[in-house]
Amino acid sequence: MVFCAAIVDREEKYVSRDGFCKCRIVYDGRGDGYLNRTVTECTANLRTDKTTLAMDNEKIAKVLGQLADLLEFTGANAFRLRAYRNGARKIKELPESISGLIDQGTDLVKLEGIGKSVAEKCIELCQTGRLKQMDELLEEIPATVLDLLNVPKMGPKKAAAVFHELGVENLAQLKAACEAGAVSKLSGFGKKTEQAILEGIAIAVAANERILWSAADKIVTKLRQHMATCKAVGQLEFAGSYRRGKETVGDLDMLATSTDAPGVMDHFASFEDITSTIVRGDTKMSVRLEDEFQVDLRVVPDDSFGAALQYFTGSKEHNVQVRGKAKQMGLKINEWGVYEVGSGDGDGDGETWVAGKTEAEVYRRLGLPCFEPELRESRQEFDWAAADALPELITLDDIQGDLHMHTTASDGRASIEQMASAARERGLKYIAITDHSKRVTMANGLDGERLLNQWKEIDAINATADDGFVILKGVECDILENGDMDIEDDVLQHADWVIASVHYGQNQPRQQITDRIVGAIANPNITMVAHPTGRLLNKREAYDVDLDAVFQAANAHGKLLELNANPIRLDLKDVYLAAAQRHGIPIVINTDAHKPAGFDDMRFGIKQARRAGLTRADVANTKTIQQLLKLIGKD
Repeated sequence: MVFCAAIVDREEKYVSRDGFCKCRIVYDGRGDGYLNRTVTECTANLRTDKTTLAMDNEKIAKVLGQLADLLEFTGANAFRLRAYRNGARKIKELPESISGLIDQGTDLVKLEGIGKSVAEKCIELCQTGRLKQMDELLEEIPATVLDLLNVPKMGPKKAAAVFHELGVENLAQLKAACEAGAVSKLSGFGKKTEQAILEGIAIAVAANERILWSAADKIVTKLRQHMATCKAVGQLEFAGSYRRGKETVGDLDMLATSTDAPGVMDHFASFEDITSTIVRGDTKMSVRLEDEFQVDLRVVPDDSFGAALQYFTGSKEHNVQVRGKAKQMGLKINEWGVYEVGSGDGDGDGETWVAGKTEAEVYRRLGLPCFEPELRESRQEFDWAAADALPELITLDDIQGDLHMHTTASDGRASIEQMASAARERGLKYIAITDHSKRVTMANGLDGERLLNQWKEIDAINATADDGFVILKGVECDILENGDMDIEDDVLQHADWVIASVHYGQNQPRQQITDRIVGAIANPNITMVAHPTGRLLNKREAYDVDLDAVFQAANAHGKLLELNANPIRLDLKDVYLAAAQRHGIPIVINTDAHKPAGFDDMRFGIKQARRAGLTRADVANTKTIQQLLKLIGKD
C-alpha cells in the first residue's frame, strides 16, 4: 500500500487509491481542499509503510456482516457466510483494535474465530477503507436491498427471493408488493408471512431514520475528541433528543461557542466520517456521516450559549410551555436569549437582553428550576416544579448490584468468577447469576440438575469471599407457551433470585400472553419479570400484553419488574416505567450482560430511568444486599 507523505501546514490522513494519492490539505487551519496527483507525481514523497486508516472494530464488523448478507443474495456457500458473520461477531467483541494489530504486524489468523479470508478482508478495509468484493456486489445488487433485512420476518433468504423473483429493491417496493398480494404467492411465504412483513416495514423505515441512543453516543464521543483539538472552540455541547436521552436519535445538534465561526466549521469539516456537506452558512453547518446520519453544527456567542442549549435541547412540547411562561411575564425567549419586551416609544417595541449565558440563568429568569434534560418532555416536570417537588433523579453511582447476567453455562462468554471480578471492578457489591433455563435450547439452557450444580458452585465461591461481595443463585426461567414455568418449583425454591421471561410464543393473543405473565407473577418462587414487553428497538415491536394487569399483579404479589439496560431493549420504556412507579412497583435496572463489558450497559438503563423520573428509592438494586433480600423475602 502506498501513501503520500506530503503535508501543507500539518499532516493529515492520506490514502492512495487506483493509482492516485488523495492528499487532504489544510490551509492555515481555515479551509480545506484536496490535492490529487498520480503516484509518479508524488514520487519524492512516497513511503511504503503499513500504516492503516482509522477503521474501528465496529465498522469492520458491520462491513463484514453486510458482505455476508450480499453474498447470501447471490447464493454463496453457507460456510463462507458463516465465516464472515462469526468473524464480524468476534471482531466486534475484540478489546484490541484490528487496525492497531495490523500496524503492529500481528497475524490476524492467530486470533480466535478469524480465518484467512476474514483476515485478508480486515487488512484490505484498514488499508483502503473499502472492499473490492463489496463494490463488485453492489454493481449487481442495489445497496437499498440491505434495508429489506431490517424488516422483521425478512431474513437474507426471503429478501433474496423478493429481489430476484419480484424485482423488489427497496422498502417502498416491498410494501407495494405485499399490498398487491404478490409476496404471499412466493414459495415459503404465505398470507401470514406477507402480513407480518407488511406490518414490520414501519420498523425498517424507523431503523433508516433513527439510530439507537448508544450508537449516537459513539458518534458524539468521536466528535468530542475531534472538536477538542480545535483551539477556536470555547464551550461545546450536544443538544436535541440525544441530550434528552431518547432511546433512538434522528440527528445530532452540536453547539459551540467561538469568535471564529469559520475556523470551527473548517475543523468540523475535517472530521473523517463526513461523507457530504448539506449546507454551510455563516454560523451553521449541516453534514451527513456514513449511513446518511445528519449532524448540525451551530456556532453561537458566549452570551447566547445557555439559551441556545435550552432551545435546541427541546423538546418542542417543553419549549412551548417555556415560551408561554415567558409571555405571561412580559418576556420573549429564543435561541439567542431572554428579552424584556418594552412598551415602545412609537417606533415599535424595544427588546432588552436579560439572560442567556447558561441554562440555569435562562430558567431562573422565568422563575423555573433548571430541569434535567431527560425530564424535558412536557409530561410532569412543570407540575413538579410548581409543587417544588422535582425528583432527584437516579445516577449510575446509586447502583449497588446487577441482577441479570449470563455465563458460559448458557450463552455467556465468561465464567462466574470472571463476571464477579468485572462487577467488583465497577464497584458493585452483589450480582445474580441468571443463566437461561432449558427451553432456550439455542443458548444451551440449564435443566434442574445443571442449575443445582451451578448453585453449589456459587455457594463455594461465596464461602471464600472475604470482601463482602455476594453472588446470588439465580436463573432466567422461561414462561412456557402454556403458562408453566420451565423449571420445576422444587428446584426454583432453592434459588435466591428467579427471573421470569417470555422468549417464545410472542405472537400469541393479548390475553394469553398476559395470563402467562400474570400467572408467573403469582408463582411464589418468581422474583422479577425481565424485559416485560419483549421489544427490540428498530427490530421488533413489543408483544401485545395488558401492562396494567401486569402492574396490578406485580403490586398485589410484591414482585419486581425489570428495566433491561441493553441498548437494543431498554424495556420497559420510559412511560411504562413511570406507570410502574405510580403502582408502587420496585424497578430493577439490569444489564443482561453476556460478557464482562456488558456491565457497562448500565448507563443506558440509568438514562432511561431518568426519563421516567425515577429516583434511587424507586430502584431495588440501589439497596444494600441486606435490604434487597428483605425486600424479596429472602432475609
